[in-house]
Amino acid sequence: MTADTLNRDILRLAVPALGALVAEPLFLIVDSALIGHLGVDPLAGLGIAGAVLQTIVGLMVFLAYSTTPAVARRFGAGDPTRAVSVGIDGMWLALCIGALLALAGSLATPFLVGLFHAPESVATQAEIYLGISMWGLPAMLIVFAATGLLRGMQNTVTPLWIAGIGFAANALLNWLFIYGFGWGIAGSAVGTVIAQWSMVGAYVVVVGRLARRHAASVRPQSEGVRGSAVSGGWMLLRTVSLRAALLATVVVATGLGAPELAGWQVVFTIFSTAAFALDALAIAAQALVGKGLGAEDPRGVQRVLRRTTAWGVWFGIVVGGAIAALSGVIGLVFTGDPAIAELIRPALLILAVAQPVAAVVFVLDGVLIGAGDARYLAAVGGLNLVIFAPALALVAVLGPTDAGGLAWLAVTFFGVYMLARLATLGWRVRGTAWMTVGARQA
Repeated sequence: MTADTLNRDILRLAVPALGALVAEPLFLIVDSALIGHLGVDPLAGLGIAGAVLQTIVGLMVFLAYSTTPAVARRFGAGDPTRAVSVGIDGMWLALCIGALLALAGSLATPFLVGLFHAPESVATQAEIYLGISMWGLPAMLIVFAATGLLRGMQNTVTPLWIAGIGFAANALLNWLFIYGFGWGIAGSAVGTVIAQWSMVGAYVVVVGRLARRHAASVRPQSEGVRGSAVSGGWMLLRTVSLRAALLATVVVATGLGAPELAGWQVVFTIFSTAAFALDALAIAAQALVGKGLGAEDPRGVQRVLRRTTAWGVWFGIVVGGAIAALSGVIGLVFTGDPAIAELIRPALLILAVAQPVAAVVFVLDGVLIGAGDARYLAAVGGLNLVIFAPALALVAVLGPTDAGGLAWLAVTFFGVYMLARLATLGWRVRGTAWMTVGARQA
């Protein structure tokens, strides 16, 4: 594979993946915009319900990350029939997990909302939205697994189209049910659930055609479902460690004071926005690494590693420069408050400096996910927390405030935590233990 061919393959996978990634949070943005016109209580209720749903969905993203490498390996090994079957097994697993979560979540909705200690009027709106939205969880998880299947088959364009159509359907149905039928916040939840299941319908058609083309079974295979569950379990632990780090940082930011918490929200929003493009590059790495290992081409996998890492570094430098240049106005754009803008500027500059590091971390994470190295990722996820926790605790104990306090929090997360992840991931890819070739993962 020439350098130009590899570059084209990376772009072919990464650009559509970026579009699909951006479409996902737009669902909640549309809900927020439409519900916001109903009043403060419905919007506040959506905030609570959205926090619960995003936590659940964020933890379940392993369904895509465990399906992609399993499918890509079989595809690279020249066995598209088994590749599609493994992906379908992942979809069956997603349906089972989603059904259990929907049932448990609908019963636990009052309890989950009660954890936020919101006023009764807000809690009522949150319970309405969350109770209905729980029945969309199986659809969301099936979409994750189906997306992983297509990524493993080196196709990120179809998920982009389905995500775009789903976003448009969500916006139209929400407007119709909220304002046309007068259902209020319940209309938004119903519209979103229908849009989510419509996306499942589209994926069933696409995957059904793939199954017929490659003579793959659409029935669940116990071996495939069990394999997806084991790999997914390790990926779940890896995701839990990431979520724990994020949550702990928010807790410490809360202890620093309300202005610092608001400032951290802005800084982290910028970090998350930049991460979309890096996730797209990581997805390309997942698909290409899995395919290369399945084809027993470790040298090609090393080229993918080097090229995607180089792309990540350059992207991190460019984005970091942009953040630094705009650090004085970002706070004004988000809040309109000059005091907040000055408060977050040092933290934004730290974020800018850390962008190349974050870029490499995202890419290496994608490479090891593509290699199916889930057990290692789960193990070092815990190790990274052990390294991160004392530094974060020190910030909490010292309790620095104002711009300096927020800057130290940024150093702790973007410095200590991200450098710990870089060290553990970088150490792994320097060797060859992660490159198990063949159709099956280690």
